[in-house]
Amino acid sequence: MKEFQVKGMTCAACVNRVEKAVKSVDGVTSCNVSLLTNSMVVDGSANSQEIIKAVSDAGYQASLPEAKENLKDEEDDVNKQETQDYKNGLLQSLILLIPLMYLSMGHSMLHLPVPYFDQNMLALSIFQMMLAGVIIVINWHFFHHGFSSLWKKSPTMDTLVALGSFVSYVYSFALVIGMTMGYDVMHLYHGLYFEASAMILVFITVGKILESISKGRTTSALKGLIALSSKQITLLKDGKEVEVDIEQAKLNDVFVVKPGEKVPLDGKIIHGFSAVDESSFTGESVPVDKAENDTINAGTINLSGYLQAIVIRENKDTLLQQMITMVKQAALTKAPIAKIADTVSGIFVPFVLVLSLVTFVVWMLVGQTFAFALARAITVLVISCPCALGLATPVAIMVGNGVGAKQGILFKTSAILEETGKSKIIVFDKTGTITKGKFVVENMFTTINEQTFKNMLYHLESHSQHPLAKAIVEYTSDVSTAVETKDFVMHNGSGVELNYQGAHIYGGNQRFIEQYAVIDQSILQQTNDFAKQGKTVLFFAKENAFIGYVALKDELKEDAEQVVQNLNTIGLQTVMLTGDKKETALAIGQEVGIQKVISQVLPTQKQDVVKKLQSYGKVIMVGDGVNDALALTQADIGVAIGDGSDVAIDAADIVLVKNNLKDIVTAILLSRKTLLNIKENLFWAFFYNLICIPVAMGVFGLKLNPMYGALAMSLSSVTVVTNALRLNLFQPVLKYKRNDIEIKEFEMEEKNMKKQIMIDGMSCSHCENAVRKALEKVTGVTVEKVSAADKCAVVSLEGEVSDASLKKAVEDADYDVVEVKAL
Repeated sequence: MKEFQVKGMTCAACVNRVEKAVKSVDGVTSCNVSLLTNSMVVDGSANSQEIIKAVSDAGYQASLPEAKENLKDEEDDVNKQETQDYKNGLLQSLILLIPLMYLSMGHSMLHLPVPYFDQNMLALSIFQMMLAGVIIVINWHFFHHGFSSLWKKSPTMDTLVALGSFVSYVYSFALVIGMTMGYDVMHLYHGLYFEASAMILVFITVGKILESISKGRTTSALKGLIALSSKQITLLKDGKEVEVDIEQAKLNDVFVVKPGEKVPLDGKIIHGFSAVDESSFTGESVPVDKAENDTINAGTINLSGYLQAIVIRENKDTLLQQMITMVKQAALTKAPIAKIADTVSGIFVPFVLVLSLVTFVVWMLVGQTFAFALARAITVLVISCPCALGLATPVAIMVGNGVGAKQGILFKTSAILEETGKSKIIVFDKTGTITKGKFVVENMFTTINEQTFKNMLYHLESHSQHPLAKAIVEYTSDVSTAVETKDFVMHNGSGVELNYQGAHIYGGNQRFIEQYAVIDQSILQQTNDFAKQGKTVLFFAKENAFIGYVALKDELKEDAEQVVQNLNTIGLQTVMLTGDKKETALAIGQEVGIQKVISQVLPTQKQDVVKKLQSYGKVIMVGDGVNDALALTQADIGVAIGDGSDVAIDAADIVLVKNNLKDIVTAILLSRKTLLNIKENLFWAFFYNLICIPVAMGVFGLKLNPMYGALAMSLSSVTVVTNALRLNLFQPVLKYKRNDIEIKEFEMEEKNMKKQIMIDGMSCSHCENAVRKALEKVTGVTVEKVSAADKCAVVSLEGEVSDASLKKAVEDADYDVVEVKAL
């Protein structure tokens, strides 16, 4: 992806023209141009110079972004220079426009005195011609761009402005020539349009200034994030504090943050305690206490204590910079609804040119004067506004995205910001999303010595990073003693095994343990009761004997019930997806008010569940962005709830920085509000043109002066941008919306193909374990049975797994494969 700055664009037609020119370059796969930020993003293998040349040939200027001291400088330059140029031109024009208006209207209509030239109409006309001519020269960029694009058969808004002003001036110039040739001077004098020719340019310039200022305000959230970036960092080297440029700091460097200072980089505290203000970063107004081993993020403010921390992310990789990048990239993408404006704007300017000509011809045919017909045609040109169409979508997207960023909600693209509010179903992962993901052991039962059982559990689970394993390790750590262990194996989504002092021990769900041992019905009754209480039960076996279970409880997040209720209220079907037993899942689902619970789903099956749910409507998937990566990718909108890790940001379409479930509701409501704002903008843009163009044509019997048409045009874009700025006032308000979706009960399709492997050489349980381990190392293989008595193994295959792979795995374990056949 390559980013460019583009100068000279004034309307949606310009955007279309630039995109068309760049897409014609060999090697370009996609091109998105933003009128809002005067920027362009191009994907493909095309050379940058070829792209720049294509833009230049289209009549615009493109360049690679210049290196700045920091990103804030770069963003400020987007509209700053443009606004200043318009202001300079306006000031110069006004100095000349005042005497021009005095001569043309003050003297003629109000009879204000003009010394020495009161009755010399020809002299007054020449003075007006000269003043208007200089104003045209000052604003020559309109004519340069307008006529250049017309010559290249891609007219833009500048074409309409240039033609309106130029025709007015040329017509008036012709009248002055007529005066010099002896025609009725007084009659010709009252037909001059020099003031209209100049006033068109001045009004359009005023509108451009207001539009540019307003556009700058739409990027205020982005600038606010950029302002949080630091240029300098204080490193601790050899016991001394050294201030260096932020780019010089590397991973694991130790840096210092004093009270009142901004945190320069993401770091992990190694010394000190303080309260940190994260309000500008996450929207949370209450300071957060930070101590050793806690993480601090760039852009937050250290309020009280002296902190030392090690760098965990360099400047380009900090969460703050990732947020800035995401907001910028979202502004450079197009929402699906923008296609409406793109389609219309592609034909709008040529249509207006034809309409202006038709207006002139019709009025001439019905017997009106040349001056009347020309005035109507010019007014049609200058009142039409393709700018409003071009800005309707991007300004709302930019403001909406900025509002989300201020609240710690990051939308990856404009399309995601639009589509989120259209979703019908929201799917939650359970652990770490609905619940806190911090399990506590509440019940334990064992058939052996409790001390020995705990020690086994400690060694078995200490090899795993699963939240359940961590809880068990914490519970048993006080009795742990070092013993010989080896051959740890994790069975994804099922359980774990370990060689403990020469014996195999297993831990996992009921289905996994029952492959090795028989669990008494009385035990199953107890654990089913625990499951109905929302507890997760893990079973354990040693060799072929059941030795105990552990029941763990995961606390619900404080706001989970309220969030689910709010989602139900605003019309989303809520679904919980979990690998837990049905009883456990239903208990938690009922407690928080989830409408549909789908349980006992393996991690590899979550993607399939989401795919099935998509047949009912757009699906939002909410997970941690790591374990649920496939499901997040499959969903129409993937939402990562967590601490903003790199994996979460990569996997999801929306990142909730604050790890707050309530932000899901806010994100959906913000999306709906932004889409409504876009529709309002498009309505006003279309409505303006549909009403004003007929008025300019004189259809309703009105004779609108061209300069008033220019004023109306200049204000139309400002109206659209101002309406978009109202999104800054957004507050999430719940409005009831009915959801008629009824998700039917469904079982996951059995995608796995079963095969039986006939094996010679197995004689005992150790042989069975050896074959089992060998087969489980093959990707896509789940072992269902290994029997020395039957001399076979039964495996379930996910995806394409060849017979040769299965045969090789068994033979590498020193056993002979007789046959592999499908079941």
